[in-house]
Amino acid sequence: MIAGTANRKHRALLMTTYGAGLRVSEVVRLQLSDLHSDRMLIRVEAGKGGKDRYTLLSETLLAELRTYWRVARPEPWLFPGRGGKCPLSRETAQSVYYAAKERAGIQKAGCIHSLRHAFATHLLEAGVRLPTIQVLLGHRQLETTARYLHLATGGLARAGSPFDLLAFATPAAE
Repeated sequence: MIAGTANRKHRALLMTTYGAGLRVSEVVRLQLSDLHSDRMLIRVEAGKGGKDRYTLLSETLLAELRTYWRVARPEPWLFPGRGGKCPLSRETAQSVYYAAKERAGIQKAGCIHSLRHAFATHLLEAGVRLPTIQVLLGHRQLETTARYLHLATGGLARAGSPFDLLAFATPAAE
């Protein structure tokens, strides 16, 4: 879906939403000053519940954002709306997602928030601990983050059974 998005701004928007696990309201309000490339973190100011937090800034996302910045020179908003005086609207961000999903031929229901769910699920499948994901997503309750557990089935077979860690003496052949 992201690879098929030719518009540089739209591509960066979708990549940032997924790559940092952001809510649509958070990604559209990002400012250049929220990107901390020295620490590889993105500051989310006044997220849900008015809470500030930090989330991940990957090398790949940073490279994409730098390319986007060299072309568009957005300021102060990372994803400005028309005229550049205000941030992109949540509705426009949703429209960008729906258009990308359609171009990719994705039939599954879901909105831009699906990228946030994918971020959490993929972290779980990669073995990241639930409390770490809770902090990255800005959830107050671990139970809220635990909802993603049912989605993370890809890593089940890789986990291996603890039974295989036990050492048993091989019985003598009869």
